[in-house]
Amino acid sequence: MTDTARDLLHALRRKKGSWVEWGQAIAHLQKAGYKPAQIFEDTGIEAVQQNQIVVASQVYTSILNANAPEPVLQYFQQKGSDRLYEFRILATAERAAAAEFVVAQNLDANEAHELAKAMKDLFRMRMLPEGFSRQPGDAIAYQCWKTARQHNDLQDRSRLIAKGLKFAQTPGAREAIERLLTDFTVVPKRPAPILPVYRLESAEDLPRVLPVVGELPLSAADLQAVPITDETEPFGMVKFAGQGAWVLVPGWQVVRSAEDPVAILGTSDQLPNPVPGPPEAVLIIVDRSQRQWDADSYFLADLGSQLEIQWLETAPDVPCWEGFCWSFVPNAFWMKT
Repeated sequence: MTDTARDLLHALRRKKGSWVEWGQAIAHLQKAGYKPAQIFEDTGIEAVQQNQIVVASQVYTSILNANAPEPVLQYFQQKGSDRLYEFRILATAERAAAAEFVVAQNLDANEAHELAKAMKDLFRMRMLPEGFSRQPGDAIAYQCWKTARQHNDLQDRSRLIAKGLKFAQTPGAREAIERLLTDFTVVPKRPAPILPVYRLESAEDLPRVLPVVGELPLSAADLQAVPITDETEPFGMVKFAGQGAWVLVPGWQVVRSAEDPVAILGTSDQLPNPVPGPPEAVLIIVDRSQRQWDADSYFLADLGSQLEIQWLETAPDVPCWEGFCWSFVPNAFWMKT
């Protein structure tokens, strides 16, 4: 153990400094090879809390670099890691605006989560809805306006209208919401498409990957030159020398029709419509050639900092690729998304 690591663990154990410094210390220890379980044993900070603090401290650094107002920085130096954690999905400039709005409105973690989602949904639109701006309060107000129009229950509409008026930051947003007080038109919410499911009958349906030596005549040297394959469960993924890896999937029509398919490993609880039951491994297959938006499909959307599987009700202003998903353990299913 280095002197630096020992000092950091000692500071964390005694909770010295601010939570921002704790997050920076934990990040330093993790880069040095310390596992969350080791840090927990030495400091008493649980792994889930470690992740929240590390991510939130990174968000804090980003709003600091974005020149957030000094009162906002001072506020988050003392508390609010759970709120800054929610802003990890936003771009740096958006994080600073969201953080300032949290302080101004004294939002809690749940409200910060709602704010982050509302901003992300609004900012990815090609054209802003009439009357609404890109300010954080207008993002929440737009979600209230949109949802209120989908309700015919006057009590629900009134609650959403009041909430939208509370958070709206521009006159245009307020006017759009106020019009709902006299316009009772209901705009039905478009349901997400149903995912068709196909089940494999047995493990024998899962093909095995074999390396190809070449075409006869071959020499012993040719045979020995083929790398040893090591299949990884549950999908029979095979790695060769270097960074390459291959995986075989059943040759169903949906697979054969994909022009440029690539595979991504994930778990069922990461899907936009999580499969009931405990999380299980899934293989997410994305057709990189299919980038034309379709409301009846799911897409892998590029949100800047990360890729995310989403159903997009309207054409997005971000790169996206159509995908589908396959799992084999314990109950195999195939979903075209």
